[in-house]
Amino acid sequence: MKDYRNTLLKGLLAIAAIIILFSSISRLFLLNSETLAEHAAKNSPSPEPTATPAPVDTPAPKDAYNIEITPSPEPTEDPAVQIMKEFYYAPLNEEQINYITGCSYPENEENLAITYNDLSYVHILHYDFEGNLAEGELICNNYIAQDLIEIFYELYLNEYQLERVTLIENYNGDDTLSMTDNNTSCFNYRVVDGTTNLSKHAYGLAIDINPFYNPYVTYPNGKIRISPPGSEPYADRESDFPYKIDENDLCYKLFKEHGFTWGGDWNSSKDYQHFQKAIK
Repeated sequence: MKDYRNTLLKGLLAIAAIIILFSSISRLFLLNSETLAEHAAKNSPSPEPTATPAPVDTPAPKDAYNIEITPSPEPTEDPAVQIMKEFYYAPLNEEQINYITGCSYPENEENLAITYNDLSYVHILHYDFEGNLAEGELICNNYIAQDLIEIFYELYLNEYQLERVTLIENYNGDDTLSMTDNNTSCFNYRVVDGTTNLSKHAYGLAIDINPFYNPYVTYPNGKIRISPPGSEPYADRESDFPYKIDENDLCYKLFKEHGFTWGGDWNSSKDYQHFQKAIK
């Protein structure tokens, strides 16, 4: 009986030992096992990085007017047509002829009062309303080209302020837009406003200076008309305000010295921005 107990006890101990052994082995395998989700997470190929789109340059909105300086001919060494490198005039080059044709110079019209050969390109420097030095350009009649570079050179030396001096092409040939933008301009083949008569601007013999502050005042049908729109406060020449052209103004004095007449001296109308010269 005793032998039977011992045999049974040994058997139970052996079975317990086997169970403990298998349990340890299972635990070891479980420590190295992983779920499908864990396996998938570890072994799935990494997604390709998403490329960041290159920034697209958004075109800047175009200004209402193109005020870039158009290409100019090289200044000549002839002292008769040049004061210094930045103050000179020269015949129109082909690029400039193409630039003005169809705008300030009519296209496909016969018997015009002026030819390309009658015109000169004028390059100047001037001080703007912020006191900064700026380039300026005009097209005028050959007859007044030397006058203009001499006048504008004196204005430059005295730091006389002109808001902008650029070609009428930058306003699609629209004189009202140019005046409203206070642009100093010269040649533009057009008629006098409200008439069928060619303006002196059509001959390149007239120039408008700081026109917004020196408006054109007429009296059609007995009613006052002031151009450009918005410049009405500056039609009162008794008032004191900047950029006013009168008999005490340096610009007035220089143009008069060079034989120009002033629209502010007219009787039936007043054109305070306007200077013109007749060919003798």
